[in-house]
Amino acid sequence: MNIAANPAVEAADQTVYLKDYKKPTFLVDSVHLDIQVFQDHTIVDSILNVKRQTEGDFVLLGRDLELKEIKVNDVVLTSDQYQLDTEQLTLTNVPDIAVITTRVIIHPEKNTMLEGLYQAGNLFVTQNEPEGFRKITFYPDRPDVLSVFTTRVEADKKYPVLLANGNLLETGEVNASRHYAIWEDPTKKPSYLFACVIGDLAVLKDRYVTSEGRDVALEIYAIEKDIPKCKIAMEALKHSMRWDEEHYGRPYDLDNYMIVAVSQFNMGAMENKGLNIFNTSCVLADEEYTTDAAIMRVQSVIAHEYFHNWTGNRITCRDWFQLCLKEGLTVFRDQSFSEDLQSAAVQRIDDVSILKSHQFPEDAGPLSHPPRPDHFVEINNFYTATVYEKGAEINRMMATLLGKEKYRQGTDEYFKRHDGQAVTVEDWISALSAGSGVDLSAFLRWYNQPGTPKLQVTHKYDAVNQSYTLVFKQSLRKNDKYPELKPLPIPVALALFNKDSGEQFTLDADDLVENQVKDGVYLLNSEEATVTFKNITTEPVVSLLRNFSAPVNLDFDYTDDALAFLIEHETNGFNQWQATQTLLERILLEDHVAQPYIDALKNTLPNIVKKDPLLASRLLDVPSEGYLASRIDENYKPDVIQEKRNALLNAFAKALSSFFKETYLSLDPKLQSEFSQAMGERALKNIMLSYMARQGDEAVFELAKQQFDTTSNMSERLGALKVLVWNDAPQAKEALEKFYTRFKDEPLALDQWFMLQAAHPNATQETIQYLTSHPDYDLGTPNRIRAVSGGLNNNPVNAWSYGVAHFIELAQYLDEKNPIVGSRLLQVLSRWYTLAEPKRTEVKEELTKLKETVKSKNVVETLNSMLSV
Repeated sequence: MNIAANPAVEAADQTVYLKDYKKPTFLVDSVHLDIQVFQDHTIVDSILNVKRQTEGDFVLLGRDLELKEIKVNDVVLTSDQYQLDTEQLTLTNVPDIAVITTRVIIHPEKNTMLEGLYQAGNLFVTQNEPEGFRKITFYPDRPDVLSVFTTRVEADKKYPVLLANGNLLETGEVNASRHYAIWEDPTKKPSYLFACVIGDLAVLKDRYVTSEGRDVALEIYAIEKDIPKCKIAMEALKHSMRWDEEHYGRPYDLDNYMIVAVSQFNMGAMENKGLNIFNTSCVLADEEYTTDAAIMRVQSVIAHEYFHNWTGNRITCRDWFQLCLKEGLTVFRDQSFSEDLQSAAVQRIDDVSILKSHQFPEDAGPLSHPPRPDHFVEINNFYTATVYEKGAEINRMMATLLGKEKYRQGTDEYFKRHDGQAVTVEDWISALSAGSGVDLSAFLRWYNQPGTPKLQVTHKYDAVNQSYTLVFKQSLRKNDKYPELKPLPIPVALALFNKDSGEQFTLDADDLVENQVKDGVYLLNSEEATVTFKNITTEPVVSLLRNFSAPVNLDFDYTDDALAFLIEHETNGFNQWQATQTLLERILLEDHVAQPYIDALKNTLPNIVKKDPLLASRLLDVPSEGYLASRIDENYKPDVIQEKRNALLNAFAKALSSFFKETYLSLDPKLQSEFSQAMGERALKNIMLSYMARQGDEAVFELAKQQFDTTSNMSERLGALKVLVWNDAPQAKEALEKFYTRFKDEPLALDQWFMLQAAHPNATQETIQYLTSHPDYDLGTPNRIRAVSGGLNNNPVNAWSYGVAHFIELAQYLDEKNPIVGSRLLQVLSRWYTLAEPKRTEVKEELTKLKETVKSKNVVETLNSMLSV
C-alpha cells in the first residue's frame, strides 16, 4: 500500500473486521529459511511447500523487503508474472501443490522499530508478534497458517551464538570467518512464533526431567556480566514446568528450552516456541540490582511465557481478534502460579490494583473495546489491559464457578480437542463447557462487549423473620458502537458477618432455581435478581465481591463504620484491602472524614504486621493520584486531588507516628529465611520511613541515609533514596550521585534512578529536560524511555502541565522510529476530556495538531480513538 496524503483517512480505509475473516487460500506444510547476516545487509532465502485450501490468488505478505528472485516450482518468475506493492506479493495461477522460493534483502542494522529481525547493540534478534515476520521474508503471515520450520542461520564468527526454534541439527564453518547452524522445529507453528538470535552471549545451563521422562536442556542467554542475575529466572522456569504438570497436566514437548535476554525490546517477553526472547527487565533478577517487585515480576513473566507453550503455541489463535484467548488465559495461569510465591491475598491485591488502575480507566474512556475486538486498524494497539487483564478475569470467573475439579476437566478437554490447531474464543468456551458439564456459553458476552458493568446492590434486614435480602441489578454504560448490550453472568462471592461478634454467618439462601448461593458464590445471570438468607439473627455486615470475583464497579451503600468493620473483621485479606480502598476513595473524592479509616487501621495493623507483613504493607496503600483521576469523569483538577491526598497522608502519618517509628525500628528483613516474609518486612520498612518523613523530623533523613548506605538490597536502597529525594533532604544529592556511580553500568538499576527523579512530586520541566538530555538517556531503548515517561506520569499535576508537550513530542518522534512505543506512550493522555477548562481545550488542540503530522497506523488509530469523544 502506498502512503496516503492524509494518514487519518488511510487508517480508516485499512480497518480490518472480524466478520470478514476468511480461511487462508494456501496452507504451508513446511518452511526452509536461510538467513545470512552481513554487516550492512542480510540475505533471506525462503522455500515454502504450499497446498491449496480454497480458491483464489496466493497472497504473501511482506514489508520493507527488497525482492531479488521468486520461483514457483523452480521456474523463475518475471516481474509481469506477479503483483508487488509495499505490503504484499500476489501470485496468480499457483498450482494446488507448489514450492515457492524467494530471495530478499533486508536491513536489520537500520531497523529502529524493533519488529522483524533487528540489530540491538551486538545482537541480531527477532520480534514477530503480531506481524513482524513479514519484515523478514514474504509469507502468509497470519496465525492460522501453521508450518514446520527448518532454519539455517549464518553469520560472522564474531557472533558465536546462532539460535533458532527447535532442535539443533547441524553446525559448521562456511569459511575462515563465517559459520552456520541449522535448527528444526518439529511442532507446527504460525510465523509469529518464529525466532532467531545471532550474537555474542554467555549462557546459564540447567536440566529438567518432565513427568513423561523427557530430559530437557534449559539455557538462559545473556551478556557475561548478567549471567549471575539469571539464576532466579532459571529456578522460576523449573518451578513453572513442574507447576504446569501438576495443575494442568501439561509436560514440555521439546528437548531444549532457551531464553535470551535483550535490552532493546518493545515487549516484556515473547513466547517463541522453544526460544523465548525477553526484555532484560523480565529475566534479570538479583536482590542487589533489582527490587523485590521486579523479582516477583521476573518469576511471573518467566511462568507466563512458559505457560504459553500450551496456551498460545500448541494451541494458537485463529486470527488476531482472538488475542485475548491466549493472553487472558495465560495471564490467569501466571497469576495462579504467583499465588504460590507469596500470600494469595497479596497476589490478588496486586492483580486487582493493576486491573483498576489500567483496565478500568481504559474501559471508561475513548479507547474502550471488548476483550475480543470486532475491528482494528493496527493490531499492535490492542495489546491492552482489556485483552490481558480483563481477559484473565473472564477466565477466573469461569474457574471460580466450576471449582478446581470441573475446571481441570474442562481444560483437559480443550487440550485434547485442539492441540495443534488455531482456534477461537468459541472453541475455548465450548471445550470448557463440554469437559466440565456446565454450560458457560453466556460468558461469550464478556468477550464481545466493552465497558465495566455497574453492579448495584440494595439490602434489607427483616428482624421479625430473621432474614436478610439482597437485590442485585447490573447495568452497562451506553455505547453508540455497541447499542445492544446484554446482561452478563456475574459471579458474586459474598459473606455475612455478625456485627456484634465479628463472626461469619453460615449462608442459607432461599431455594430458588436460579438464585442459589453455592460455596459462597452467587451467580447473577440476569439484569436484576433477588436472594434472601434465612436464620440471620442480627442485622449483618455483608462483604461483597470477595476476592474480586467479577471485574465490576460495585455500588452498595456501605456506611463508613461498616467498611471500618470489614477492615477489622474480614477473614479474606483481599477484602480487607478492598474495604480500605473504598473508604479512602470516599475520603478523597467525597470529603468523608478520615477517622473511621485511621481507627480501623490502628486496631488492625499491629496483629497483621506480625502475621503477614506484606499484607500489612498493602493495607497501607492509598489510591494513587492517577487512579483517583480515573474515577472522575469531568472537571478533573489534578492539583485539587494532589492536595487532598497529601492532607490525608499527613494526617495519617501524624495519627500513627509512634507506631510507624516503633515498627520501622523493630523490622529486620535479614533475619527472615523466606523471601516472601523478608519482602514484606522490606515493604513495611519503606512505607514506615516514608510516613515518618512526612512529620518533618530531620532525624528520619539520617535513618534513611543509614538504610541507603548499609543495605545490599535494592528495595531497601531505593526506598531510602526515594525518601531522601522526594523530601529534598540535605543528603539527597550525595545519595543520587552515589547510586549513579555504583549502578551506571547496570541498565535496569539505572532505569530506577531515572524514574525516581522523574516521579519526584516537585519535579519541574527542567528536571525532565535534564533527564532526557542525560548521556545515558537513549531514545532507542524503550525501557529508558518508559523510565522517564512513566515517572513523569506518576504525577498527574506534572503530566497534565508540561508533561503534555513531553508525551506529544515523544509520539511525534517515535511515529517514524518506533510507532508501537509511540502509540502506547500517547495513550497516557487518553482521558484529556475529563480535565477542567481551560486545560481540556488546550490539550485537545495539541492532540489535534499532532494528528496533522503523524503517519503510522499505530499512532493515527490511537489519536482517532482519543479524539472521538
